[in-house]
Parts: sequence; C-alpha cells; structure tokens
Amino acid sequence: MATHHDGGSPLVGRTAELGLLDTVIDRLGRGAPSFVDITGAAGIGKSRLMSEFCLHARRRGMTVLRGRAAEYERHLPFHPFADAFADLDHRPPHAPDLLDAVSRVLGGTGAGPSPAPVPATDDRFGLHRSVGRLMAQLGRAGGLVVALDDVHWADPASLELLDHLVRHPVPGPVVLVVARRDRQTPTALTAALTREADTGAVLRIGLAPLAERECVEGLAPDLPRDRAAQLYAAGEGNPLYFLSLLHAYREDAARRPAPTSASAEIGLGELPTGLAPLLLNELAPLTPSQRRTLEVIAVLGDHAVSPVIRGVTGRTDAELDDDLDALARRDLVRPGPGGRMVLRHPVIRTLVHESTTVRRRVEIHHAAAAELARTGAPAVEQAQHVERSVTTWDPQAYAVLRQAAEQTASTAPTSCAHWLRAALRLLPDAAEHAAERRDLTLRRARALGVSGGLRESRDLLHKVISTAGPDETGVRTSAVVLCALTERHLGRYPEATALLRRELRQPDLSPSDRVSIGLELCSSAPHNASYPQMRSEVARTLADARVLGNELGEAGALAVAAFGEAYEGDVAAASAYAVQAAGLLDGLPDDDLTALCEPLGRLGWAEAFLGRFTDAERHADRGLGIARRSGQIYLLPLLLLCKAHVRIQTCRLQSARELADEAEDIARGIGSGELLAFVLANKAQVRVAASAPGDPEALAAAEEAVATMGPSDNWRASMAWCMLGYAALTGGDPHRARDALLRAGGDDLRGLQPSMRPLLSELLVTAALFTGDVASASAWSERARREAEQLGLPVQRASAMRSAAQLALHHGDPGRAATLLAEAAAECARSGAVFWEARSLLLAAPVMTAAGRGERGEAMWKQGHRLATGGGAGLLVGLAEMTRPSAPRTPSTTPPWLASFTAREREIAGLVAEGLTNQAIAGRLYLSPRTVETHLSRVFRKAEVATRSALAALMARS
Repeated sequence: MATHHDGGSPLVGRTAELGLLDTVIDRLGRGAPSFVDITGAAGIGKSRLMSEFCLHARRRGMTVLRGRAAEYERHLPFHPFADAFADLDHRPPHAPDLLDAVSRVLGGTGAGPSPAPVPATDDRFGLHRSVGRLMAQLGRAGGLVVALDDVHWADPASLELLDHLVRHPVPGPVVLVVARRDRQTPTALTAALTREADTGAVLRIGLAPLAERECVEGLAPDLPRDRAAQLYAAGEGNPLYFLSLLHAYREDAARRPAPTSASAEIGLGELPTGLAPLLLNELAPLTPSQRRTLEVIAVLGDHAVSPVIRGVTGRTDAELDDDLDALARRDLVRPGPGGRMVLRHPVIRTLVHESTTVRRRVEIHHAAAAELARTGAPAVEQAQHVERSVTTWDPQAYAVLRQAAEQTASTAPTSCAHWLRAALRLLPDAAEHAAERRDLTLRRARALGVSGGLRESRDLLHKVISTAGPDETGVRTSAVVLCALTERHLGRYPEATALLRRELRQPDLSPSDRVSIGLELCSSAPHNASYPQMRSEVARTLADARVLGNELGEAGALAVAAFGEAYEGDVAAASAYAVQAAGLLDGLPDDDLTALCEPLGRLGWAEAFLGRFTDAERHADRGLGIARRSGQIYLLPLLLLCKAHVRIQTCRLQSARELADEAEDIARGIGSGELLAFVLANKAQVRVAASAPGDPEALAAAEEAVATMGPSDNWRASMAWCMLGYAALTGGDPHRARDALLRAGGDDLRGLQPSMRPLLSELLVTAALFTGDVASASAWSERARREAEQLGLPVQRASAMRSAAQLALHHGDPGRAATLLAEAAAECARSGAVFWEARSLLLAAPVMTAAGRGERGEAMWKQGHRLATGGGAGLLVGLAEMTRPSAPRTPSTTPPWLASFTAREREIAGLVAEGLTNQAIAGRLYLSPRTVETHLSRVFRKAEVATRSALAALMARS
C-alpha cells in the first residue's frame, strides 16, 4: 500500500496507478505518453494522486507547475494555466521571449501582479503555439510536469488550449497531467482525450472506489472493525465521503443515522447522497465572524488574498488573523499559491458558496469589485465581480465589462462574448442607446463567430440588420457582409447569396457599400454558384469601383476575377487579372488592406494555380500579417493553406505540415464544419506528400474530410473526395482511388476545375493500369494531354507526359517513356515545381536504365533523391527507395519484358518465383489480394506467360 501525507489525508492504495505514473516519468521523452488523464467521481482521490505524482517528479529534479480550474471562475481566460504558470515567478527565465509572449495572458514570470492587457493583434492560436514552445523549453532543464486539476470546470479558452496540446504533443521530456470528473467534462475535451488515448498518446487512469481493506487500514486503523466496515459501506469506497463520516463519528455526531447508500446524487455535481450534510456539519461550531470569513473566501476564489478579504469583511488585521487561524485549525482553509487562502477541497467551496445567501454573495462581489478597482486590477478580474453584483445601469460597471471584452477579444473570444452579453444586460434598452446596443451586438456576433458560436452569431447579425436605422448604413453593411460570411461557414451558400442580392436591391445603399457587398457576393463563387454565373457580378463590381475611384474595391474585384478565371482554366484572362490586381495591391499600404485579406488570399491561390509560386507566397504572407493584426481569424485558413499549397509544389513539406496544422487548429476553433472539411482535405494532400507511401495518417485525414463535409456536392466536397482518391492510391488501393476521384468530378471529371484535371487524370491512369484496365488508362491519358495543351501550364503539361509515359512503359517502350519523363522533369524545373520535378526524375531513373542509358538514369535518381530528402517529401523518398539503381548491368543482361516491369511488379514476380501464393504475397507486402491479382495479370501479359510455373522459370533464367 502506497501511503504519503501531503498537507492532509494520506494517499491510500493506488499502487498500480502510481506504478503507471512512475513509468511515465521513467520514459519521459522516450516514447512515454505526453498526456495523462486522471478521471473519477468527486472525492475519489484524483487530486491526491496528482499530488503524489508531482512529488515523485520533484524528487527526480523535474520542474513541476500546478494549477486548478475553479467552478465560479469559468470566464477568466486560461485560469488553470495562469494558476500553474504563476509558479514560474521565482525561477530563472529559461526562455525570456516565450515567457514574455505568454505572461500577458497566463501570468507567471514577467507578468507581475497585474498583467497588462493583451494587444488585440495577438491571436489565440499563436498563443497556443507559444505555450507549447515554452513548455518544451522548460522541459529541457531536467523535464517538466504541468498538472491541472478540476479541468471539468476549465474556461473555454483553457479547453481550447488543452485541445491543441492534446493534438500537438509537446516534444521532449514534458508531460501534461489533468484531473477531471468525467461526466462533467465538456464533450469536445472528452472526445479529444478519448481519441488520443486510443492512439497511445494519452494515458487514461480511471480511479475506482478503494477496496475496503485499503480504505479502513489506511484512513482509520484505530477504529473498531465493525464500525469501520459500516462507514466503508456507507461511503462505498469514496475516500472523501469515508473521511467525512469518520470526522462525524469522532465528533460524536455518528449517533445520527448514517446514510446507507452513496450511489444517488444531489444537485451539486457528483456528490454522493449524505456527503453535503456531513461536510456542512463541520461549519456548525464556527462563530458568526468565522462563518462570514469562510463565505468571503468561498465567493472570492482566486482573489481571496488577505488585503481583499480584509477590505470585503471590514475586519482588522488582528481580527482577520484570528478567524483565519481558527479556520486553519479545523482544516477548512489552507494556504494556497500566490498568498491566497483556499478551502480544503473544491467540494467544500461549492457547499459553502451555495449555502451562502444570494444577497450575501452579491454584497461580497460588490465589495470585491470596489477593492480590485481601487488597487488597479485588470478589467477582466474586476468583471467577474461586477457581473455578479450590478444589475442596474451603472456607467462605471458598464465600462469595466466593455474593457474586459476588449482585453479578451483576440485570445479568448468566448469570454469576450460573455462580457459583452453582461454589458448589454446593463445598457438601458432605450432609443438614446440603440446605436451603441447594435455596435455591441455586432462585436458580440464577431466574437461568437470565431469561437464556435456560428449559429448564435448569425441570429445576432440578423437582429442588427433588421434594426439598423437609415443613418447606420455602415453598421448594416458590416452586419450583412459578416452574416453572409457566417452563412458560408455554416455551408448555407444559397442563404448567403440571397441575403447579399436582397441588400444590393436596397434603394438607399451607398456606392461604396454596394462595392463591399458586391465583393462578398462575388466571393460566393465557386462555393455555391459557378464562376461563369458570377462573371457579370464581378464585372459590375469592378466597374462600380472604378467609377468611384475606389482602388480597394477595384483591387478586390480584380483578385476575385483572377481566382475565378484561374479556377475555370482561362489562363490568359486569369494572368491578366492577376497582374492588374497585384499592381494595385502591391502599391497600397497594409493599413489600407484590412478589408482585402480574403482577396489577397484569392489572388495568392490564383497565382498558385498559374504556377507563379513566388508571387503566390508573397501575397499569402502579406494577407496573413494583416489578418493577424486586424483580428480576422476566420480568414487565416484560406491564407495558410495557400502558402501550404505553394510549399507542397516547391517541396518544402515540413513547413507545409506546420501551416496545415495551424489551419486545422483555427478551423476547429471557429467551429465551421465546411471550413474544417476543406482544411482537412488540404492537410491530407500535405500528409500524402510528406509521409511514406501508404502512411495511414494521410488516409485518415482524407476520410475525416469527407465525413465532415457530409452530403454536400460543392467544390470543397470535390476537393475532399479528390484527396481521398490520392491517399487511397498511394496506400495501394486503386479501386477505391478510382471511385473517389470519379465521385469528385463525375465520369469525365468535368465537375472539377480544369487546372486540376491533368493531375487527377494521371492518378486515374495509374489506378487503371494497376487494375488492368488499359483502355481506360489510354482514355484518361488522352484527356490529360488535351486538358494540359489547352491550359499551357508547365506542371499540367508535365503531368500529361507522365501519364503518357506510364502507357508507353506498359506497352514495352521504355525509350519513349524515358523521353517523356525527362521532358516532364524539365518542365517542372522551369516552373519551380520542385516536388513534381523530383517525382518525374525518380520515375525516369529506372526507365532510363531499362532503355540502355544507365548513367543518365543514375544521375536522375541522385538528383531526384536529393530534392526529395531536402524537401522532406516522404512519399518521394519512398519512391526513391523503390527505384534505387542496382549494380551496373549491360543492356543485354535485362530482357525487354523484365525491363518493362515496374518495381512493384518485379517484387511480386520474384515472390511468385519463390512459390508464394497471392494471399501470402498480399500479407507480406501489406496489399489487398485483389491488388496482387491485378499486378500479376499485368506481369503475365508483359512476360507473355500464362501460368505461375512458367513465370517462375522465366524469372529463374533471368
């Protein structure tokens, strides 16, 4: 039995759990889970086990940071993290820049007692990454444990940060430990922890009731056995309940009938029946002043420091010290971090708080707000007390709530929305305040729109639109444009379009507002309407902007036109529009482009489609900087994915992965399934290129993208299905790949943008040849050639050449295949598409050798391998291993039929020669039996044999 005293009850039992935790410490940074999830009912011993784990970690020389979420502070952003990072106050600054980056939000070193407001330009997703980097830095000095208790009460900002840390484990000897009540934990966090527990990244420890022997011998060894057994039966193995019963017994209160069951629950979370009266009975001996002091501590929470307690209670120092000493002797109150006084257990705080009259709680909050205002505490700290104590119009209280909302807008938008709602409740619903109410409502809608509250945001925006007066066209237009964007994120494209068209019919709409609304309407293509259907709207908006001399509107319309025409495959028109748009945008200062972040992203995507990778990345980078500074979080995924797409093409896969991961974080934070599906599809594309062939992570991302998109059939859905096909093909499943690609674009791929068709046709050629459907492969290759010629773009032309090379090789013409692949590599090199250049080179290398040009083939392999490894392209590194040149051989040594085999076909033919069955070959190569059969049919055809024995004999002779 493990027992250790830690400021209260001993740790009883939990030997197996401690063993698991010690294993985590032993293997930290070497394959151990980086996240420990301790779950169980109230009072079951989660906090006690966490304390023991922290003690073991400290004995090993590790840095330990402990924090706790609090039931009544759920709108203080990052509350448990701030509590934990406060322990850094007296430590040397391991990472000064990172500490400074997080201290304004999370407290700790550099923050001082009153952290400065967070600038509105900081975004919460950047903060998440900074916290992860800081934890990694701190872990380098002997390891780090961050232990957070009661996370079922964590504020939304902390839950989002936890989700980030679950999905992006901190590298090195760092472990995050959380303790929570499972049934009270928000669903999203439970789902994230469960998902990662299945992968082994999270160690879940569920605490069951203690065994009777452990409980009795560990907590009441001096009690008569029969009486101890009665108490254990009443408490059902819950240590907190057992200790409360024991306390009552020793206070001679056990003569009252003890509860016979602890299975039922009352209204205070997961407290067993009978526990609340027992705990409240501990308060009976208190004097009135001691009881009032205890109530103040329970209500104040984190602000329960002596100066504030004294200011609220009105007690002298000596009187307050007497009360606190008495409460400490009864083990009701203990010293906490930062000079705070805390109740012995969160359950006791809940009971004391709820048993305090509402009027008394209001008085305490009012006094606390006044004391915090007097000492200059940040508005966010004052706001929680203002909200709970002011119910009528009070300009000063209103100002505090507005300031709290401003301080949390960028890093904790859910809290921002909460404080704005509290401010709206105070603001009189009178005509003189109507405009201000609409402004606050619009601000609240923005906050909700970037924190998962899209539907509530939409409802608020409709309210603003319907109540805006004739002299508030600017507010109304802002609400209409934001509402249309929200509808898009909800996947409600027809509603977005209808709203915008209705607004354009308003007679009092100003010309500049007409341009703004026209730009948003044009942006609906190709989401819902095809671009050709929107061409006239784009032209009208462009003309209106030019008449007004509105350079911003003109640049925005040109960017949308460039994107639309590039999407439709009109390369000449797209190039002309892109050049004009870039000319205007590049000449405008950043401050003028705040409203044009989305057009910057669309211009970047257009340039990427056109193969102008440097310009595309430049415009995406500029848009990212402006969007971050202006708080337009919802536009970051579009810009991040544009940059990631460019880095795939130019073979910089590690940074592409980081960009896609950041886009995923933001999409999940916004709560738009439509946006998330698009992000996951792009993430799948990055994963396919960056991972080894057949890596399940890429296929999982594509499958999640398709599942998230649901039954939609818009262009984002097509993108998700395309990436599923791409991932399936690299995973060795050509049948699924073909089905997914045809589901995306139809039988002729006409449902997809022209610039993608040659590349996707190449995948279909490969899939058709894998399955032995040579006729389909020929048809797709011819379509790829026609599409590529029409586009005239290097990457697409190279793709069509690779398709033709596959067919030439299949028909036993390695010479033609080698020429085509060499030309494809040269096309890609000229355009800067390094990824496709490397792929073409690696495919060409063995074909050159088969065609009798071994030295050229070896040189191409080396170049392709160098590009692939330098760019972190795991897919191409795997291809390089499959095509690695063998020892030099004379052309006559390799029969033509053997030279026409692909690397996979040679592998399968060799295993047939060894006598393996198709099933055995499938098992060894991690392929489906059907895929093996397909390969083998091609082998028979190329070798001109009909039986396995004939093939084996032919392979032996060769």
